[in-house]
Amino acid sequence: MNKINPLFSFEFFPTKTDVGMEKLLNHAQQLTTTCKPAFFSCTYGAGGSTRDRTFDTVLQLSNTTQVATAPHLSCVGDSKESLRTLLKRYQEVGIKRIVALRGDLPSGMGMDAGDLRYASDLVSFIREETADHFHIEVAAYPEVHPQALNMEQDLKHFVNKIKAGANSAITQYFFNADCYFYFVERVQKMGVDVPIIPGIMPITNYSKLARFSDACGAELPRWIRKQLEAYGDDIESIQSFGTETISKLCEQLLAGGAPGLHFYTLNQAEPSLAVWKNLI
Repeated sequence: MNKINPLFSFEFFPTKTDVGMEKLLNHAQQLTTTCKPAFFSCTYGAGGSTRDRTFDTVLQLSNTTQVATAPHLSCVGDSKESLRTLLKRYQEVGIKRIVALRGDLPSGMGMDAGDLRYASDLVSFIREETADHFHIEVAAYPEVHPQALNMEQDLKHFVNKIKAGANSAITQYFFNADCYFYFVERVQKMGVDVPIIPGIMPITNYSKLARFSDACGAELPRWIRKQLEAYGDDIESIQSFGTETISKLCEQLLAGGAPGLHFYTLNQAEPSLAVWKNLI
């Protein structure tokens, strides 16, 4: 285990039913009891499509587990007034942490919709409206944002988010530790000194992982693809291989100085717990 006592955090997404919410809270409670998380985060649908469900999920997570919970907040396609109202609601219920993102739009809407275009604009807006009330997390892309023209442009966009007032960053998931360390080294040379926390995606299902990785620009190495393909429908072997592979990645990251790990749980506790138990 890393000597700096790394912090662990976990992401959830809003559910559509009461039964789904009950399951989510049960998984969150398992993680709370075992891992003592630094915080939870909760996603926000494209164009704010899950706004109310995100708000409700954040409140229930926070109240049920007593763990600080950070809502995702995106700006593209939204007005300043709408964002201002939502920030005020979060302040009123005692939320102290936010994940500030540019966000994606539903199909058919242009990226210039809304009053704010970039995540750095959203960070500046949050600071203007709420001063230092919120600890602001932003996204980082060690393998380059899929819509960036090139790596240099992407690095500058990231630095702009930090200069706008972000406190720390969480990365897109990846499977190659070198890309994380290279990214951190590059932005540190550009003056960034905030914690950059690796995002970790447990491996539990090959087809879904491959599809999602292709869509978000996260490279799924060929050797992992080929091994997962070989297992076919053998779920037990896929999960065992996934736990071993991701545990080794996490060990590399922590040994190399990563300040913590942020697990993308997909609303399931056990895959993240299996990795976490290998690290303690």
